[in-house]
Amino acid sequence: MNKPILDVHDRPKPLQWLTLSLQHLFAMFGATILVPYLVGLSPAIALISSGLGTLAFLLITQFKVPAYLGSSFAFIAPVIAAKAAGGPGAAMVGTFMAGLVYGIVALIIKKAGYRWIMKLLPPIVVGPVIVVIGLSLAGTAVNMAMNNPAGKYSMLHFSVALVALAATIIFSIYLRGMLSMVPILGGIIVGYLYAVAVGVVDFSHVKSAHVLEMPDFLFPFIDYKVKFTWRLVGLMVPVAVVTLSEHIGHQLVLSKVVGKDYIKDPGLHRSILGDGTATMISALIGGPPKTTYGENIGVLAITRVYSVYVLAGAAVLATIFGFIGKVTALISSIPTPVMGGVSILLFGIIASSGLRMLVDSKIDFGDKRNLVISSVILVIGIGGAFIKINDFQVQGMALAAICGIVLNLVLPGRETAKEDMFEENIEA
Repeated sequence: MNKPILDVHDRPKPLQWLTLSLQHLFAMFGATILVPYLVGLSPAIALISSGLGTLAFLLITQFKVPAYLGSSFAFIAPVIAAKAAGGPGAAMVGTFMAGLVYGIVALIIKKAGYRWIMKLLPPIVVGPVIVVIGLSLAGTAVNMAMNNPAGKYSMLHFSVALVALAATIIFSIYLRGMLSMVPILGGIIVGYLYAVAVGVVDFSHVKSAHVLEMPDFLFPFIDYKVKFTWRLVGLMVPVAVVTLSEHIGHQLVLSKVVGKDYIKDPGLHRSILGDGTATMISALIGGPPKTTYGENIGVLAITRVYSVYVLAGAAVLATIFGFIGKVTALISSIPTPVMGGVSILLFGIIASSGLRMLVDSKIDFGDKRNLVISSVILVIGIGGAFIKINDFQVQGMALAAICGIVLNLVLPGRETAKEDMFEENIEA
């Protein structure tokens, strides 16, 4: 670990505080507004819920873990399916249930320790499921990139997507420092400017928006009836199993960056509870599920500023941004092809990160056991298989994850989890 410029509990000077917090805001901004854009929720609520969720996470982790929570990509397909089945209210109920799963797992970890969950979710299961998350969204990204608002192929709109994609790649590969940490935001800005130049941006809502404006909150029992169904359970709850593994991975990386063992102090149960609480808060006001953000961990690694005050400042700024009507109207004016172009790379990176997990974990595909598990997960997940019993339905990624877990537990030759795996990761 490099010596920190600001350690976890160091408080920066006011101007420095604002600058560093804005840096984290920009790092998470593109991805956090992209998710609600894809699933048809309010970007303003996504910003507000990310801010409130991050503050809740910091409080639950006793202000020891410098992390920022933004919109989760793993839940895009389930949220879309839940909305199609029962409207936005159903998606919010499902999101709340996913947050409850985090709370239950946190309670079990507090009582039974954390090693059982890694036995349940080894890389041979999680890696292919992450590949499924990315590739199952490929069609969505391509359609957004190629089509005009009427749903017809348009070379003009596709050119907007290609410019946004090219800019995102340039930011990611060729730029250095902080600029390399915000490729999504950079791609959106460049793509948006090109879209303005070719005349495919509608500014009418931006002109009519007020500076301060109440966002479109979705409150349970007020804006929708709360109805728990087995189909919602099947859509949303199994995905939480996958995102739990993502959360653990982020905690390991963060421990390595900051030089503190967050698995033991404040404890994995606290950070998982914080993640789940953020997701439940989001569900109560109409936002997408939440997860800790790798982009912001990258900012911590580059700047060596680990202060929780900086992350809290970013959370407050995100919450304020959600109430600025001009900002949210400007976000809403971003043409679909811009988001489609950025998504082509982003969803591909998600899939590739699953492959990277398999490579880093040295999974041997000469072993038939590993070949069988990964093959079943990939085809069931990408093929969109589902099981339906009356009102209960498990489909796609969720079914793939369950099949992977079951196969890993029942097939012979399962490796025993290393007792010191967390320590090895942190010290690496």
